[in-house]
Amino acid sequence: MTNNSQETDRIVENLAQIEEVAEDILADKQHLIEFDLRRNKTREALRCLQKDKTVKKSWMCVGNMFIKMPRVTAISMLEKDFSQLENEIKDTRNELKPKVDKLRDLQNEDGVKGFGLQPLSREEVKAVERLL
Repeated sequence: MTNNSQETDRIVENLAQIEEVAEDILADKQHLIEFDLRRNKTREALRCLQKDKTVKKSWMCVGNMFIKMPRVTAISMLEKDFSQLENEIKDTRNELKPKVDKLRDLQNEDGVKGFGLQPLSREEVKAVERLL
């Protein structure tokens, strides 16, 4: 193999890696959008059930069927779904950060400053307040 051919192979391999990571990032972003839509619909249904306290039973879509169930059971299920969606969104966002860093590394770009920042814990906030 000539030197030019080896460099071409290296460039093609690098571009393939960039494309793979970029596709993974785009898929995660699409999942975030879908999770957010589901979370908003769940929040809307939950608020509707919480506001109307006169209803004893309500219809709920579970899979491909509608089931009539007690209002408190429906609220409990929606709260559980909402919590699970929150966790999935959080996990997907946490997985997205290293992928973006890897993409920037593959493209030989500097990392975004402040992209990996984490909020202060309650103990750290209390310590800062004591200092002030």
